[in-house]
Amino acid sequence: MRFLPNTGRRLWLLRSLATPLAGLPLVLKARSASAAEPVYPRVIEGRPFVFPRDHGAHLPYRTEWWYVTGWIKGRDRQPLGFQVTFFRSRPGVAEDLAVASAARQLIIAHVALSDPRRGRLLHEQRVARVAFGLARASQATLDVALDDWSMVMDATGSFFARIRAREFRLDLVFTPSAPPMLQGVAGFSRKGPLASQASYYYSLPQVSVRGRLEVPAPDRRSALALLGGETRVDTVTGRAWFDHEWSSQYMAPSVVGWDWVGINLKDGSALMAFRMRDAAGATVWAGGTLRRVDGSERSFEPTQVQFVALRTWQSPRTGTRFPVAMRIDLPDLSVSLEPLMDDQELDARAGVGAVYWEGAVQAHGTGGLSGQGYLELTGYAGRLQI
Repeated sequence: MRFLPNTGRRLWLLRSLATPLAGLPLVLKARSASAAEPVYPRVIEGRPFVFPRDHGAHLPYRTEWWYVTGWIKGRDRQPLGFQVTFFRSRPGVAEDLAVASAARQLIIAHVALSDPRRGRLLHEQRVARVAFGLARASQATLDVALDDWSMVMDATGSFFARIRAREFRLDLVFTPSAPPMLQGVAGFSRKGPLASQASYYYSLPQVSVRGRLEVPAPDRRSALALLGGETRVDTVTGRAWFDHEWSSQYMAPSVVGWDWVGINLKDGSALMAFRMRDAAGATVWAGGTLRRVDGSERSFEPTQVQFVALRTWQSPRTGTRFPVAMRIDLPDLSVSLEPLMDDQELDARAGVGAVYWEGAVQAHGTGGLSGQGYLELTGYAGRLQI
């Protein structure tokens, strides 16, 4: 789960559209009173998934994302977490313009590296319209890019992420170990009490990772180290989780945010669970999927998924308090999550317009189960306004 929008216009989006991107001016006119509102497709149960087509973009829908997180280790065997996310947004504010610069589609990207030795996230975000080669999102297969950041799948089903951020660089190859795990009911993932509050959603868990990581030397905290060549280049390996989700309507009016987790368990199984929360912290909707080692899957109903906070951490920057240690109770299974480090907050108000916590977590479950994955916590800094 990532940031799929609620209904209505968002001021952050209008502000970003009015700002030059990548050094180019943007032609934008206000929607006239007579201009037609954009028509977004609905998410409907029973739609078949077809790959590799469905790895690609679904441009008519309002919002979409491709998201990969994982744990990696280099020569020193110290664990690191990473996140690479590409969002696609169809804002519906420039579709009347018959010019190449019209912002009919936007690409927003986040990258982050969790390194306990630094005690903070290294992260960066970018936004650009799909015009003049600034960004792209192919409809044929996974092929999204923003400037020199990209995520591309080849004909074998492996995919690549190449990131050149200010404070670190990633060049990673991902190899899935099993077919896509369709979430919800055959990929139709309910997020609320109404059938319209849903997304198309699948995951690739237990993805092997190999590649290269370049970061400033331990005594260098600045991006200037990358520019000056004072870096540590390391070969890394690990395991990742990939999500792809798209929709046009998502959150129920009472929802302020959500908790989500994707865990690669060491026995080869995989667990995804989420809950949508209201302002009082109560669960409005919930769900999840367990893929067992033999490939069989079990889906969980809203009443079968419980998130319990075990410990909170308060951000020194935003003052937001996040439940960074959690327990997830499911039928016949309980999993406790402990973060790789507490400070994994992302202030993305200049991008998707939200402060959220997205972090690497260690999992320990009943029956000796253990694993690693990522926990996402949104809406704790106020109602999610994308």
